[in-house]
Amino acid sequence: MQNRSGEKTPSIKVNMLMNVLLTLSSIIFPLITLPYVTRVLNPAGIGKVYFATSVITFFSMLAELGIPVYGIRACARARDDEIDLSRTVHEIVAINLVTCLITYIAFFTMILTVPKFSEDRLMITIMSSLIFLNAIGVEWLYKALEKYTYITIRSLVFKVIAVIGMFLLVRSSQDHMIYGCLTVFAASASNVLNFVNLRKHILLRPVGGYRFARHLPAMMMFFALAAATTIYTSLDLAILDFLKDDAEAGLYGVSVKIKLVIVSLVTSASAVLLPRNSYYYDKGQKNQFMEILSKTIMIVAAVSVPAAVYFVIFARDCIDLLAGSGFAGAVLPMQVIMPTVILIGISNVIGIQMLIPEGRERDVVISSVAGAIVDLVLNFILIPHFASAGAAAATLAAEFVVTGYLVYAAGKDALQILRTIPAARIIAACIAASAGGILAARLADGTFIRLCISSICFAVIYLIMTRSIWRPDEILHRN
Repeated sequence: MQNRSGEKTPSIKVNMLMNVLLTLSSIIFPLITLPYVTRVLNPAGIGKVYFATSVITFFSMLAELGIPVYGIRACARARDDEIDLSRTVHEIVAINLVTCLITYIAFFTMILTVPKFSEDRLMITIMSSLIFLNAIGVEWLYKALEKYTYITIRSLVFKVIAVIGMFLLVRSSQDHMIYGCLTVFAASASNVLNFVNLRKHILLRPVGGYRFARHLPAMMMFFALAAATTIYTSLDLAILDFLKDDAEAGLYGVSVKIKLVIVSLVTSASAVLLPRNSYYYDKGQKNQFMEILSKTIMIVAAVSVPAAVYFVIFARDCIDLLAGSGFAGAVLPMQVIMPTVILIGISNVIGIQMLIPEGRERDVVISSVAGAIVDLVLNFILIPHFASAGAAAATLAAEFVVTGYLVYAAGKDALQILRTIPAARIIAACIAASAGGILAARLADGTFIRLCISSICFAVIYLIMTRSIWRPDEILHRN
C-alpha cells in the first residue's frame, strides 16, 4: 500500500514493532525512576503530583473534545489527498485552539474558587501547560499517517532527558514541583517538535473550502467517550484525594501506575491498527478488517491474562521493589485492580479497533458512560470505608460493565473474534506457570532475586505450554 506521494506505507510489522518498543520504554523508564522518586518524595509528595495530573487529565479531556481519536480516523481517511488532508488538519486544529481557550478560562476560574485547587495552584498551573502543548502537537496526524518510527524515536529521546533530569534534580521531599515539571517535559516536549515538522506532511497555507461544522457531531461523540473514560480512569484518584488525603492518593496512584504500564504493553500491538482498520473499512475490505481483529484479540488475551495473574500473585514483591516498604498499603489495591488489564485489552480491540472504524462510536460512548456511572457511584460508596482498595474495586466493576456492553453491542462480530481465543489452553498454562513461579520464588532470597527467578520461571512455563498460540508473522507481515 502506498501513500499519496507514492511512498510505501509502513507495514503493520514495522508499526507494531515500533509501538512495542515505545511501550517497552514506558515500562523501563518507570522501573528506573519510580523506585527513586517514591523514596525521595514519599507518599504525600508524590500524591500531590498524581492529584495535579488527575486534575489536568480532566481539563485536557475538555480541551481535546474527542480529537485524539477522531483526528486519527478523519486523517486516515483523507491521507491520500494532500489538499483534503491539509484542510482536515487546519479545521481540527482551529477547533482545538478554541476549546483550549474556553478550557483555560474554566481552569483558572476553578483555581480561584476551589480551596483544594488553590492549595496546589502552582503545581496544577505548571501541569496545565499540557493542555496547550497537546493541542499544537497534533499527535493524531502522525498516527493517522502511521509515522510510528518517528513517534518512537522522538519519544525515547525526551524520556531519556527527563530520566536524567529526575536523578539530577529531584533530591528531597520538597522537590515534587521539579518532578511535576519533568513529567510535563517527558509527556509533551515532543509536541513542540511535532508542530515544527508539520510542514513536512501538510500544506500550512490556507487551502479554502473549510467546513468546521462537519467535524462537530463525531467530535462530540468522541468527547462523550473521553469524558466517560476519564471519570472511571482518572477521576477516582481525585475523589480519593478529596475524601481521604495525599498519602492515600499516593498509594493508589502507585498501583494504578503499575497497572497502566502493563496495560500499555498489552494494548501496544493493537494500538497501531486504528488508522489501518479505518482505511480497510472505508474501502470495503471487510475480510482483512476481521482477520486482523481476530488475530489481534488472540494475542492480546494471550498476553493480558498471564500478566494479570503474575502481578496479582507477586504484587507485594513488586510494590516493595518499585516503591519501598512505605507503600505497602498499595498491595491490595494493585491486586484488586490488576484484572482490569484483561478487560481493557478486550474492550480496546472490540471498541476502539472494531466499532470506531465502523462508525459505531455511539455504542462505545454508551459503554463508557455506563462504566463511568458505576465507577462514580461506587467510588463514593467504597472509598470512605475501604480507601484506595475501594477505588480499585470501583474501577474493576466499571471495566466489567464497559467490556460486557461492548461485546453485547458488537454482537456476532465480537463472538467471531472472541472464538479465536484459546481460553482453556491459556488458563491451564497460567495455572502451571503460577505454580512454577511460586515454587521458584520460595527458593530465592531477596525481593529482586525472587522477582527475577519467579518471572523467568513463570514466562518459560507459560510460553512452552502456549507455543502454538504465537504465530505473529501471519499478522505482522500483512501490509
